[in-house]
This record gives sequence, C-alpha cells and structure tokens, in this order.
Amino acid sequence: MDLRECGRSGLKLPVLGLGCWAFGGGEYWGERHVQSEVDAVVRRAFDLGVRYFDTAEVYNGGRSEASLGEALRGLPRDQVLVGTKVSPACVQPDVLPQRCEASLRRLGTDSIDVYMVHWPITPRSIRHFDARPEVCPAVDDAFASLLRLQEQGKVRYLGVSNFGRSRLQEALRHCPGLAVNELPYNLLSRAIECEALDTCRELGVGTIGYMALLQGVLTDLYPTLDDVPSWQRRTRHFDARRTVEARHGTAGEEDATRKALSDLRSFCRDTGRTLSDLALAWAVANPGVACTLVGSRSTDKLEANVRAVERRPLEPEVVARLDAITDPLKQRLGPSFDYYESPENDRTR
Repeated sequence: MDLRECGRSGLKLPVLGLGCWAFGGGEYWGERHVQSEVDAVVRRAFDLGVRYFDTAEVYNGGRSEASLGEALRGLPRDQVLVGTKVSPACVQPDVLPQRCEASLRRLGTDSIDVYMVHWPITPRSIRHFDARPEVCPAVDDAFASLLRLQEQGKVRYLGVSNFGRSRLQEALRHCPGLAVNELPYNLLSRAIECEALDTCRELGVGTIGYMALLQGVLTDLYPTLDDVPSWQRRTRHFDARRTVEARHGTAGEEDATRKALSDLRSFCRDTGRTLSDLALAWAVANPGVACTLVGSRSTDKLEANVRAVERRPLEPEVVARLDAITDPLKQRLGPSFDYYESPENDRTR
C-alpha cells in the first residue's frame, strides 16, 4: 500500500485507511456486532497494508474503540497506526486527560498515533455533543492540554477534524505542528475542493478524507435513494422533511443526487467497473488527500476496496468525466462541507 506524507508533520499514512465507526454495533449502523468478524477484517487489513485505523470516542459510545482495541491484540503495535477523536466539549485541561486515558484503555495501547479534536471548539459545534450553554472550552487551553499529552508520550501526532479555514488557522496558532485535518470527501460530497483542501496544503497540514462511499450510497447496496436507511439519510443530499433524524432542515438535493448516481451507474456499465470501485479510485486519485477512509464490514468487501485503489490509477480523462458528472451536485450543495447542517448552521466555520 502506497504511503503519502501528511503536510510537513513527518507522518506518513497509507492511501487507504479503515474507518471503524461501525465496530461495536449501535443504533447508527445496526446493533449486530460480531467481534470475530471485526478481528478478521482488521487482521486482513493489516496483511494487505491497510494499517491506519480510524475511530472516535463517541462512536457507539466507546464500543468502536474497544472493539478495535480487541482486534489489534496480537498484531505488532509498531506496524499499525491508530487514530481517534475527542469531542470538542471535552478538551478542558481538567477533562481532556481523563478522556484520553479512557480512549487508551479501550484501545489497549499506551499511545495514540493520531489524536484529533472531532469538530471545532465553538458553541455551535459543541451543542451537538453537549447542550449545556456553559460548556465551551477555551481554544488556547484546549491545545495546550493536547500538547501536554503529546509531551507525555500519550499521543504521537495531533490533528483536527472538520475544521474550516479560519478554525484551522486558529488551531495552528496554538499548535503549529498539527499533522492532519480529517474532512468529508467523495464523488457526491466535493465541497472541500472549494477552499479546505487548498488551505490544508497552504498551511502544511495533511488531509484525511472520510465518508468515501457516502455511507453506502456510492455502492450498489441501495437500488434507489428511498432504500437508504434513515440514519444514512441525514445529509443535505436528502430532504430533511422525509427523514426524522435529519437536522439540516432543508429540502436537500435529492433530484441532483439521483441524477448524479444515475449517470455514474451508466458510466460504470460502459467501463465495466463497479460504482464503489470507481468512487474509491477517484478519491485516491486526488494527491491532496493523504489517506482515504472506507468502512468494510467483511473481508470480502475489504479486499474489493483494496483492489480498487491498487489497480492502475484512473486515467485523467476518466477523472475528468467523473468530475463533470458530479459537478452539478457539487454546485448545488455549495462550499459548506458540514453536510449534516444547513449552510447557515455550518459547524466548520
């Protein structure tokens, strides 16, 4: 698996990483959880060179971290990279060390390779995690606490996730060595191309792309948009009036999403490649993205995802065609990459 450098940090990540949100089971992805299946996926990923594993403390109430930690037992720790994220509501100097220690225990490790703040440290962002109005840590204190964890060896690299330009600049003033900014990126979610990718490159911060298959939408799993489960219909690609879990409150862009998917599937038939295969190859083709995350619930799906990125790189004309197919949707969704909220309530700013 090819490695790419993350900005000026010295951190190198494989071009494909394993997203572990579904590990541990839960309301979002379904309660079914079989640890032996997780173990098999993680071990096969290791064998195939997919050695970056990404999770967060909030994923399934910590069960994702615990499941990943269990699956990593027996693998050489110095040959895997583990990334996890802390809630922006929990980065106060008297709280953050406890949250980090809890993640370390669940992951079964002495050090987290990449420790990220999950969303910007702002009242608007924090309300999603903690509705109490008084909960808003000071940004300088938060990053000072993160740097102390790094000095103590509890964390190797520090990063952020979902930080727009102004928030990333603010974070770098307090923590100049940030390694990564984890951002949503896929064929149907291209808003970071408007500014965020260039900002990361300009500021020397690596980019990790998540949601590469738009939670299953960019696969052949769901014949129509109506077949997508409600928890996966919360983004602005969908009409919030038809999904009780959605909170963006807009009519969404279902027509444009449907048209893009139809044209993508037609292109797949012409080229003889699957939708997920093309979507992953397209994401990895962007040199500005150091690592693309994809979830895999079985070894078969994992192997198919790896084959997609290990094949010959997409020809420039194929990338251009895929860009053209999805550009109308990109324009309609606009530059806001917080797909779960309306542009007015964008938490990344």
